[in-house]
Amino acid sequence: MKKIPIGISDFKDIMENNYYFVDKSLLIKEIVEDDSKVILIPRPRRFGKTINMSMLNSFFNNEDNSKELFKGLFIEHHKNIMKKQGKHPVIYISFKYQKYLTWENCKLGFNRIIINEFSKHYYLVESELLKQHEKNEFYNILNGTANDICYMDGIKKLSEYLYRYHNEKVVIILDEYDMPVQEAFFNNYYNEAMSYLRNLLSGALKDNPYLEKGILTGILRVAKESIFSGVNNIKVYSLINSKYREFFGFTENEVNEILKYYNIKTELENIKLWYNGYNFGGEVIYNPWSILNYIKDIERGLICHWINTSSNDLIRDIIAKADYKAKIECEELIEGNCIEKKINENIVMEDIHTSSENIWSFLLFTGYLKAEEINNIDGDIIVKMSIPNKEVHALFKDIVIGWFSNVNANENLGDMLKALIKGDIETFDIMFSKTIEKTLSYFDLNGESERFYHAFVLGMLVALEETHYIRSNRESGYGRYDVMVIPKDKNQLGLIIEFKKVNKRRNETLEEAVKKALDQIENKKYNIEMKELGIDKILELAIAFDGKEVLIKER
Repeated sequence: MKKIPIGISDFKDIMENNYYFVDKSLLIKEIVEDDSKVILIPRPRRFGKTINMSMLNSFFNNEDNSKELFKGLFIEHHKNIMKKQGKHPVIYISFKYQKYLTWENCKLGFNRIIINEFSKHYYLVESELLKQHEKNEFYNILNGTANDICYMDGIKKLSEYLYRYHNEKVVIILDEYDMPVQEAFFNNYYNEAMSYLRNLLSGALKDNPYLEKGILTGILRVAKESIFSGVNNIKVYSLINSKYREFFGFTENEVNEILKYYNIKTELENIKLWYNGYNFGGEVIYNPWSILNYIKDIERGLICHWINTSSNDLIRDIIAKADYKAKIECEELIEGNCIEKKINENIVMEDIHTSSENIWSFLLFTGYLKAEEINNIDGDIIVKMSIPNKEVHALFKDIVIGWFSNVNANENLGDMLKALIKGDIETFDIMFSKTIEKTLSYFDLNGESERFYHAFVLGMLVALEETHYIRSNRESGYGRYDVMVIPKDKNQLGLIIEFKKVNKRRNETLEEAVKKALDQIENKKYNIEMKELGIDKILELAIAFDGKEVLIKER
C-alpha cells in the first residue's frame, strides 16, 4: 500500500519512496506545446503547484538523470515530448519561504536565494567559458559581497552562463512568485519589494535570449504594471481559464480512484460537501490537501484540513477592513446564497482595500469562493460566486465570531441569543443594549452604525445555525423583512425582526421609529412565510436605534 504524501512536494521523493502519486504528467505536454514563452498559472495554496513545478524540473533538467521517474506515467506515451526529457539546464527557484517582517531581511532572503542558485552550478566558475571579471562577480555573489544590482540581475546572468556551458536554452521555474508580494504589503515594505522583484523578474523573463521557457506559479495573478513591467511575452492562465484546469487539484475521477485504492467507503456526496465545490475553467475540482489528509486520518471523519494550514491572517484582515456593503454580502454568502460580481484578474495589492469589489476577486482566486457561473459581458468578466464547501464555510463563521471577539462582545452573544429565541425580550433588551454600548464604536465608521446590526445578524447566523434557519433581507408577504429566525423544531418560537434607524431629518423619535417598524411587519404581512412553514408561535420584534440609544418593542 502506497504512503500518502502529506507535506511531500518533491516529485523525485514521491516517485522513489512509494508515495501515492496522482498522475498529472500530461501537464508537461501542455507546457511544451504552449506557444507562450512565459506561462503564469495562479492557483489557491495547497492545490499541487509545488509538486507540479518539481515534476517539470525533473523532466527538463539535464543535470539530473530522472528518466526512470516517468516510467508508467501518462507522459511516457508521448514519444515526441519525451525527447525533450533531460535536455535543458534549469533554474528552479521557490519564494515559498520569503516571509519577513522587514525589508532588510527580505532583501537578504532574496540575495540568499540567488546565492544558493549560483552554488548549485559552481562548476560554471571552474570552467574556461567565463571571463575573469565574470568569475570575480560569480565569487562575489557566492560570498555575499556583490552589490544589489548583481543579485537583481542574477537569474539572467546565470541563464547566460548555463547556455554557454550546455549550449541549450534555459528553463526557468519560479514557484510561489507572489509570496513576497503579499508579505511586503502587510508588513509595509511593498514598494521596496516590488522594485526588487520587478528588476529580478524582468531581467530573467523579458528579452532574455537564453530563455527556452519560463513557468511561474503563485496564488494571485499580480497585475503586469505592478511586477511584470514590460514583460510582454507572459501568458496568464487563471482558474477561470479552461487551459491547465485539470492539473491543479483533484478531479472527481481522481478522487474516486484514490478512495477505491485505499478502500474508503465514505459516500462521495458527503466528501463533496466538505472538500469539493471548486470550478477551474469548467472542471469540477476537489481540494487535494483536504482529500489526502482525510484519507490519512480517516478515523477523525470529515473535518477541516485546508483552512487550518495557515493562519488566514490575510483573509481576516481583508474582510475585517471591508465596508458596510461587503459585510452584508458576507451575510448572503454564509446563508448559502450567491453574489454576482465583476472580477478583476489583475490584482494590485495596493488596491484591495480601495474598493469592496476588489475583495471578491481576491477571495475567488485564493480559493475562499467558487465560481458558480462565469459570463463575459461587454468585455467584463461577471462571476456568480458562493462559498465552495463546509470547510471554507467554517472559516467564514470563524471570521464572524472574530468580529465580536475583537470587541470583547462574544462572551455575551450566546446568552443574549438564548434569551431572544426563548422570547425573554426583557433580558435580551438589557444584554443587547450593553453590547451596543461596548461595541458600537468599533463598527461605527463614518457614522454608519448599521454595521453593528448587520454584524449582529451574522453572529446569529453562526451561533444559531444548529437549531434555527436565519433568513435576512428576503421577500415575504408584500415586502422584504430584515431578519427572520425560523426554528427547525416547528413547536418552538419563531421571530421576525425589523431594524429602524431614527430619521433625524424628520425629527423622528425612537418611539415613532419602533412603532413604524412594528407596523411594517404587520402591514407587509412578513409572517406569511413562517406560517406557511407550519410555525404558529411567532414573535414580532422591532429594534429602533439612534446611535447608541436603542428601543425594543415586541408583539
